[in-house]
Amino acid sequence: MITKTLDENTISFIPEESDDLIILRRIIKKDDKIVGETTRVIKQDKDFSRPDKGERIKIRLAISVEKISLDNVLDRIRVGGTITESNNEAVPHGSHHSFIIKMDHPFNLVKKKWSPIEKKLAKTKGDSDTFILIAIDTSDCGIAKLRGTHLHVLPNIYSGSSGKRYKTNFKIDNFFNGVVNAVSAIAQNGNLIIIFGPGETKKKFTNFLSKSIVGQKSKTKTIDGIDSSGEDGIHIFTKSESMKEIISDSKIAKVSRIIDQVMFLANKKSRKFSMGLEETRKANEFGAIESVVFSEKVIQDFDEQEIIDFLNDIESKGGQVYSVDSSTDIGLRVSGLGGIISILRFAVEG
Repeated sequence: MITKTLDENTISFIPEESDDLIILRRIIKKDDKIVGETTRVIKQDKDFSRPDKGERIKIRLAISVEKISLDNVLDRIRVGGTITESNNEAVPHGSHHSFIIKMDHPFNLVKKKWSPIEKKLAKTKGDSDTFILIAIDTSDCGIAKLRGTHLHVLPNIYSGSSGKRYKTNFKIDNFFNGVVNAVSAIAQNGNLIIIFGPGETKKKFTNFLSKSIVGQKSKTKTIDGIDSSGEDGIHIFTKSESMKEIISDSKIAKVSRIIDQVMFLANKKSRKFSMGLEETRKANEFGAIESVVFSEKVIQDFDEQEIIDFLNDIESKGGQVYSVDSSTDIGLRVSGLGGIISILRFAVEG
């Protein structure tokens, strides 16, 4: 997330990933003020115009926040409130409006006073947590962008090769060019591109990529041990030990290790973990939580604002909070464990 402090009350935000929207949901409170560009339907006041029709125009306005809700399915936050300022005289102050916060959509957030936990959550993150994954073979290629704990998988690219049994006019360079073009559309300078798949095709493609503009502006790493290509290969990589080793400092690797540790402690019948909302709430009462991982399931199954307040309370007591979603196997595992799990500093008696 890109942030800039404008003054002691105002911070500018540009969310870049799904995790950023969760963080913003934890920051924005009732009676805060949001300033940004949005669209609004202005009723036409002309002869012969239909009374139920209007013109949708872009305006810049400020609203006083009254309601906030997170839409995980559409990756956005809906903020409802009363308009306090606008740059269009046709938009009356005091009327209600819904402001949609989504990725790459800038806005300013104004608070009367920022709490320490809100300032901590608003810190700018770099691009070091973004990776391009390529699972390639002679027949097909899977491409994905891993940002934070969210995995965005592109449609498979097929080479058109009919295999070794028949002679064709297949040219692998044409296939590689298509893959490079797809990667160029999602990669940014400095992203680590991780290439894997069966056989020697991954090495040939790595050499081909190094001669392209995107390859020269990015770091690449070729790994063995993932013997599947396409989307299947992408998902296998995100569950592999290779992922934890190569991107060990990434958020998804840290979360994966927390889940593995919870399962280890559960098998040892240790009390230094929690699973499910009730157990995690009890552990937090004692300030015992070291790190917690939650999925959208816990927000969907319980009162959203209560969960947001609960997560902020964990962090205010020194706990590390991580969110995951259903785009990865890791997110599905957390949902299957009740939507929230934690590692504890000390055992809490049941």
